[in-house]
Amino acid sequence: MADKEDAATAGPSGSSTGSAPAKMSRLNRLRDLELRMNEARKMNNREAAAEEDRKKRPENWEAKRKRSEWEEEQDRLKKHCQETGEDFNLVKLRDLGADEVERWERKKAKKNPDVGFADYEQATHRQYQRLTKQMKPDLTQYERQRERMGEEFYATANTLGLHQRKDPEDNVDKMVTDLEKQIEKRQKYSRRRRFDEEEDVSYINERNMKFNKKLERFYGEYTAEIKQNLERGTAV
Repeated sequence: MADKEDAATAGPSGSSTGSAPAKMSRLNRLRDLELRMNEARKMNNREAAAEEDRKKRPENWEAKRKRSEWEEEQDRLKKHCQETGEDFNLVKLRDLGADEVERWERKKAKKNPDVGFADYEQATHRQYQRLTKQMKPDLTQYERQRERMGEEFYATANTLGLHQRKDPEDNVDKMVTDLEKQIEKRQKYSRRRRFDEEEDVSYINERNMKFNKKLERFYGEYTAEIKQNLERGTAV
């Protein structure tokens, strides 16, 4: 009787002893999944906190951070060059790639693009910037002229400036050349249409002339044959 009960408990192939490793394997897998879930939850919390911090930062925070890192790197490189006796500018240019140089040249070229006439204020400001960049003062001549003229060098309310000093011929030629360039540039920007005496008169006033030009521009290729027949009198 006892043998039958032991056989019934053990099963046909001793499953009680064989199920223990499978049960431990399932428990290990569950424990591994639980650890992974906890790790994923922690990572999500860290990412959410980091995202919240990024939202609170100013818009140019990332640019400022990169700028500060670049300045620190430049300071370290400058100190290293001073210690080794190398030229800092040459070392800095040596580390630049061809694509970076090209991108920097394009950025420098587009720094002050000429977009044409917008208003008189912008045109005057652009002209002032261009003229001041072209000016290269001769400090030696400046000091020499100040010593020669003395107190008359500094203008007052009674100074006319006609006989006290004389501009060099090179400066006068430079001014004339610049004025000629300005006149040529204004002629390119002019949108005034010149009157053509040989053009056929098909209007009765200026308003009708503009209207006819618009019609010709949009429908001229479709009505050219009709217009020619009307002019020849063969349209009837």
